[in-house]
Formats: sequence, structure tokens, C-alpha cells
Amino acid sequence: MSPDKNEPLLRMISTQKRDNPAGIYSICSANRFVLQAAVHKAVIDGTHLLIEATSNQVDQFGGYTGMTPEQFTGYVSEIAAEAGFPAERIILGGDHLGPNAWREEDAHTAMSKAHDLIHDYVAAGFTKIHLDASMPCADDSLPLEFELIAERSAELCGIAESTHTAKLIYSILVILYFKYVIY
Repeated sequence: MSPDKNEPLLRMISTQKRDNPAGIYSICSANRFVLQAAVHKAVIDGTHLLIEATSNQVDQFGGYTGMTPEQFTGYVSEIAAEAGFPAERIILGGDHLGPNAWREEDAHTAMSKAHDLIHDYVAAGFTKIHLDASMPCADDSLPLEFELIAERSAELCGIAESTHTAKLIYSILVILYFKYVIY
């Protein structure tokens, strides 16, 4: 089995729980120059590098970058290789994954696309998965009930877990988002 890419994040959480400040910077960009600078900084510091993509940037249809999760993984790997940065020190994260990009569609359609989105992120090697089912879809009543947000989040978490289990690699770190509160 491959080494656990999330080990540095899990170690950081453990350190924080002992009341010791700890953190990692996260780059949420697809810009080549920004990513090159981030890789350069991680090389100098000898650290891991957390690179995140949002559900609007990268999705199964290409997002606004024109990249799928698999293509984004390849793009980041190429930039890292050019700098001699070890791929095992890259942690890929998906930020606010859920029905966000399809809010104008009915909930069934939006959630079905969110299932595919999360599957594709995990299958492409993203291991820090930030789920966000807090936004309403076109046919939802407002405000969204916490129970519905929780139900959708659990549904999406199940997709991440089943995709991860099928790949038998790395742990995944799933973060749920509830109305400005992270659980």
C-alpha cells in the first residue's frame, strides 16, 4: 500500500488538539506561475504542499479551467516534476465539493452531478475532500433545513468513501461544511 498522503494533515490535527499551533498553507489556483511558486516554496521549506481545486474550477465537464480532476492531477504532477518536487509530498484537495455548480437545477439532477464530481476527485487522487451541501438547488425550500444539508453531506461522503475503498489507496480526509461551521 502507498504511504498515506494525509499523514501530515492528520499529524497537524493531532498537534493542534494538544493546544500547539500548527498549520499548512493551501494553494487554490490553477495558474501555472502560482503553482510553480508554491512548489518552489515547498522545495525550499522541505514541506508538503496542499493544492486545492474548487468545484467551479475543476469538474467532470472541465470547469472554468477546462480541466477534469484527472487532468488537474496530471497538470500539478507535471509542474512538480519540472521542479524535482516529489509527487508523494503533494496533497490534492477538493474545495466546496457538492451541488454548487448546479444550483439552478433541481436537487435530484444537481446531486447526481455532485456524486460524479466527488467520485472523479477521489478517483483522481484528491485526498482532502471538503464537502459542501449547504447551498439550495432550484426546487429547494428556503432556508435549507440542517437535516437536509446533513443528509446530502452524508450521501456525498458515502460516494467519497466508496470510491476511496475501491481504489485501496491513501486515507481520505473529509471535511463537512454546514452554514459557516466546519464539523
